Amino acid sequence: MSDKNKTIKKRYNRISRVYDLLEKPMEALFISKWRETLVDKIEGNKILEVGVGTGKNIAYYPEDLDITAIDFSKAMLEKAKKKVKDTQIIQLIEMDVQALTFADNTFDTVITSCVFCSVPDPIKGLKEIRRVCKNGGKIIMLEHMRSDKKVTGKFMDLINFIPLHIWGANINRRTIGNLEKAGFDEEAIEYQDIWSDIVKFIEIKNKK
Repeated sequence: MSDKNKTIKKRYNRISRVYDLLEKPMEALFISKWRETLVDKIEGNKILEVGVGTGKNIAYYPEDLDITAIDFSKAMLEKAKKKVKDTQIIQLIEMDVQALTFADNTFDTVITSCVFCSVPDPIKGLKEIRRVCKNGGKIIMLEHMRSDKKVTGKFMDLINFIPLHIWGANINRRTIGNLEKAGFDEEAIEYQDIWSDIVKFIEIKNKK
């Protein structure tokens, strides 16, 4: 594991106790109401959630899905475990999206929510998601990223060091561009703006 990975992991382990509190304003404003939509868009039965964090999506999962949920922070996973119902089939695993141990074409749908702001090498992580998702499978993402607006984007660049050094999140990632760099077909990427052009709901049909 690289020094950068270790640093980000350590920050998320450290902040896990207050993470939900820190995210509460953004969650209340525009994220929470989209989590149900995120799950409603699932196709197939075998699901991977990348960056499960403290388990905010778990309450929305129906009980008939076979879900594997990963996070590279052990402390965050401990929080998530408390939210899994006895009737749900959810396997929680400590794993880095940049080095997934699953075979190619394992999952019908891959889900992420507010994850790719903190992956040290986002393109590498996105390539791994593309690899483990079946051909014709689906990737669904709820992500915040850098604004394309001139003033807003430059401001996000300017203050990015603050969230990065507190808990390891970059607020100026260009995730749509990174998806294309990771090999996803531009025409297969559909998205809508949820809040300004910063928070987006993304759906991708995986083509290999």
